Amino acid sequence: MEPSNDKQIPGKPRYIDFPYLEHGTVLDGKLALNRWSHAITRGHDFPGAQAMLYAAGVPNREMMKSAPHVGIATVWWEGNPCNMHLHDLGKLVKESVQKQGMLGWQFNTVGVSDAITMGGEGMRFSLQTREIIADSIETVTCAQHHDANISIPGCDKNMPGVIMAAARHNRPFVMIYGGTIKKGYSKLMKKEINISSCYEARYADIYASSSFPDNVNSPVLFSGAFTYDKLHAAVEGATPSDVMEDYERNACPGAGACGGMYTANTMSTAIESMGLCLPGSSSNPANSPAKMRECVKAAEAIKICMEKNIRPRDLLTKESFENALVITMALGGSTNATLHFLAMAGTAEVPLTIDDIQRVSDKIPFLADLQPSGRFCMEDLYDIGGTPAVIKLLVAAGLMNGDIPTITGKTLRENVESWPSLPQEQTLIRPLSNPIKQTGHLQVLRGNLSPGGAIAKITGKEGLVFTGKARVFDKEHELDHALNKGEIPHGENLVLIVRYEGPKGGPGMPEQLKASAAIMGAGLKNVALVTDGRYSGASHGFIVGHVVPEAAVGGPIAVVRNGDIVTISAETNTLSMDVSDEEIAERLKSWKPPKSAVNRGVLAKYARLVGDASHGAMTDLF
Repeated sequence: MEPSNDKQIPGKPRYIDFPYLEHGTVLDGKLALNRWSHAITRGHDFPGAQAMLYAAGVPNREMMKSAPHVGIATVWWEGNPCNMHLHDLGKLVKESVQKQGMLGWQFNTVGVSDAITMGGEGMRFSLQTREIIADSIETVTCAQHHDANISIPGCDKNMPGVIMAAARHNRPFVMIYGGTIKKGYSKLMKKEINISSCYEARYADIYASSSFPDNVNSPVLFSGAFTYDKLHAAVEGATPSDVMEDYERNACPGAGACGGMYTANTMSTAIESMGLCLPGSSSNPANSPAKMRECVKAAEAIKICMEKNIRPRDLLTKESFENALVITMALGGSTNATLHFLAMAGTAEVPLTIDDIQRVSDKIPFLADLQPSGRFCMEDLYDIGGTPAVIKLLVAAGLMNGDIPTITGKTLRENVESWPSLPQEQTLIRPLSNPIKQTGHLQVLRGNLSPGGAIAKITGKEGLVFTGKARVFDKEHELDHALNKGEIPHGENLVLIVRYEGPKGGPGMPEQLKASAAIMGAGLKNVALVTDGRYSGASHGFIVGHVVPEAAVGGPIAVVRNGDIVTISAETNTLSMDVSDEEIAERLKSWKPPKSAVNRGVLAKYARLVGDASHGAMTDLF
């Protein structure tokens, strides 16, 4: 397979051109798979390089001159369940690579735990790790003359980061998702819980409301909300503090990414539907035998990619991005996916826009009863056939393109043909004839509050239109303070505006899970949330983010005032305030940009380089 854009096209963004052997070159009677490493390992033009490689473990001269070099990039660090097991997965991959007669080189890049940093200053560092990951893998792959790359991401920004790197180096590539965590269980409340439960339970405690429904399977209670009455009924003598301690100890029982259809699982299912990982990768739990088998099979897959010259940009096409959007809508995925798809497409030079997101959302039904808005977790999806069973359903229905190429050398349709269909009795994936919502839950909103676009997550359970009085907060911590004091009342409809949290203004476009979880946990059904920042994949409710232009660059959100009437409509795809264009222009005349929170270091550099959310918040579009 000869890639359509293998050679650089004048006038397009350029990546550095490295010398390499043309596909099909035969050396010593064999197809040369060492197309890039060949430059430094054959002959003796680079004796220092070869001396270092012998020291690093190349066993003999034959392997030096002919064995392909496969980089194995793990986004590993301790202290985060999503990533703490990835180095061990990398070891399995390395063993399987070596058994295929290739040289496997493990290396590492870093990320940030969104759950640990959520609501704190550390969250400002989260989004820019996507670029750090992409930069790191591109750097090592190209500088070390690797012939292929297998990347093992775990947490949210990891997945788009490794795909952006693959689009840059454009060498044979396979992604292995680190896998989902198992569900937690509260011993005191006697129910399943997860990381989001901790945030929601905290604010249920603060608001101490006893108005939650009695149905223990309701999304609110399942996600963790509790009341004093329910607490005392469950465990005599226990306090809310006891429950919080129980939740904190038991919400995350081991390794793996957060278990609902949050950002990590959203991105992994999307990337599987694009053909960039092995079938089942996105739904195989982190510690499952299936995940171990996948690591072994990855070496076979990367060798197929090398032999057939299947490269990332062959797979990163408009059609595959549409598949990613389709499965994201069907499964109820994270708003973050829109940001990452735009950045991945921008890196691969694929013409994807926010209007494409809306177009796909308009035709794809929302089918999955998955958290955060539903009952089930990725572990439950794995039990009924996993992501391949969902892909099989969507391809058969004509909603997903099954003819796209994949890393296996087969089409997506061929990858899932032998996979079992979803069981008839399962209730996690609704029938196409009876969806949760007839169209997608992600909506692109424009209006005088977001002329450049905004992304709403509206599952339909919240209604489709919300109107309320604006209450304005100039950073998340201001809203957090108000919620901690119980100052956001029940009753009157309010639209909480959290601004100066965009890519430049944050800086870093932090997620607002703490705020959105607080609203859900407190039972504030009369409240909607609008921000130029982001939301966690665990966020749910009537929420709008990614407002463009952001406040820090003088977008209309910067001049919203307390009491302005704001309307969010998924029916007309608008986000507007009842203020005339003339009044907005007048307010902007007296607006002054705030002083940046940082002027040195990585966040200052990021704020200077980053683009807006409607173009993926990329940093390398000059």
